Amino acid sequence: MKKILGIMAVAISVTMLMSPAAFASTLNNASTGNDFLYVPLNTAVQLSPNTTLPDALPFCRAGSGLTLICYTPSYIRKAYNFPSTLDGSGQTILIVDAFGSPTIANDLAFFDNFFHISAPPSFTTFCGNGSCPVFDPNDVKHNEIGWAFETSLDVEYAHAMAPGANIVLVVASTSSGNAINAAEKNAITLYPGSIMSQSFGIPEYVVHDNNAQLNQADRNYAAAQAAGITVFASAGDFGATNGGPVANALFPASDPLVTAVAGTEGNPYIVPGAVSSCAAGATCSAGLASVTGPCNSGRTFGMPQCTPTGYGGEQVWNEAYFNPGATTGGAPSRFFGVPSYQAGLTYNGAALSSRYSADVSYNAAIDGGVLVFTSFLGFNAFFFVGG
Repeated sequence: MKKILGIMAVAISVTMLMSPAAFASTLNNASTGNDFLYVPLNTAVQLSPNTTLPDALPFCRAGSGLTLICYTPSYIRKAYNFPSTLDGSGQTILIVDAFGSPTIANDLAFFDNFFHISAPPSFTTFCGNGSCPVFDPNDVKHNEIGWAFETSLDVEYAHAMAPGANIVLVVASTSSGNAINAAEKNAITLYPGSIMSQSFGIPEYVVHDNNAQLNQADRNYAAAQAAGITVFASAGDFGATNGGPVANALFPASDPLVTAVAGTEGNPYIVPGAVSSCAAGATCSAGLASVTGPCNSGRTFGMPQCTPTGYGGEQVWNEAYFNPGATTGGAPSRFFGVPSYQAGLTYNGAALSSRYSADVSYNAAIDGGVLVFTSFLGFNAFFFVGG
């Protein structure tokens, strides 16, 4: 048995504390006609130090003592029926984040050892604007803690799902201005990969018609397409309006050259604290995953973990429990017309008038989040991460 040490209090990333309206206000204040601010899209809640892994899976305790559904790489692979033969061998995944995490290499090694995953063939941190940024946890404007959580989630689970792939972490010096665009441009040239992941965005209505920055991003995606790279981006965590007055899409997910990824939650959704055990020999729902018992909540030591048996079910991500709500994005674009691959599609009986997102969906629940290991806050801990 392995016990994770950490503080007792629940730790929550800055994005968790924002309502959609506050999210929009922050972006409006930080974004001007010459500069807009990308934000990381994740929510992190610390695992209780009294949870013994893997015995408690998938019923873990948060620092507050509340039982939440938690998943490991093996649960996700089983639920989504990942073939063992598709491990990413020969491929390269570019993961783009601002600021990065100062401990990501060590955290990935710990994560791999804990979950019995082989190390990637190569792991490279590429600081695309020159020197690597110095981590400042007190930088609230840019939410560097949120970016460090995002980096940890992105790197650990990209590797967990494709353990045979090369990982290149593309770190931008900041999340504002053209830094991310410049870092991506350099990375596409130096590290022609197979996948480029962007778990960040900005609502189109606060871009303020910044065509230069938007067009540079679009040129990057065109270059990626020409190089055979598939580009992904998050559709958002604050619903269809992103705190605005009307539905609007999140950029860069709204770009037609980008595959927009929305969020799901388990179906049925297990309300936090509602279920904390599965009896021996029983088949139980854990939302996204189905499991066979026995297992119990995180404060019971010595009981074996449940066995993931396959896919449970999914529905649109809308976790009202986490006030003010964590909800998938997706909406019509104000910048991009209907791409050829959406021609002929309708919404409410009418033909689409612009690019609509999202294109695909994937588990994003907080109660049903994945376990991510971090040490960048000065202590070792697992967190439930959703988004």
